[in-house]
Amino acid sequence: MTQVKNGDNVRVHYHGKLNDGSTFDSSEGRAPLEFKVGIGQVIKGFDDALEGMKVGDKKTVVIPAENAYGQSSMENVIEYPLENFPEDMKPEIGLELHMSDNEGNNFPVVITAINETSVVLDANHPLAGKELTFDIELVEIL
Repeated sequence: MTQVKNGDNVRVHYHGKLNDGSTFDSSEGRAPLEFKVGIGQVIKGFDDALEGMKVGDKKTVVIPAENAYGQSSMENVIEYPLENFPEDMKPEIGLELHMSDNEGNNFPVVITAINETSVVLDANHPLAGKELTFDIELVEIL
């Protein structure tokens, strides 16, 4: 029976959980996730977990932050002047916004703090710094 190797296109069902058991993502009720193994379309730990699996195989893998979304970095946390917000926008902690850098790249940020003259924006991935557990089922090798 064929085993998954780098470069294979695969379809998988998955259930992603945090250490507290809460679900952060799942393919349940949706079509299987389809991607090419080993080219960075999914996090490294997920890619690595598929190598050697056969159609119908199921496994649970624990992926450390370094092989998922990396560690949170203070370089991705910025203070932004309140005066630069549109007048009709009321900043609130937890509010998700999109910003652009000098090269026109868009990226999401979350307001994590508000003070008298500025807000603190966190551009780290929401799962940065977290160990992730995935239940994976290989549905198909295309």
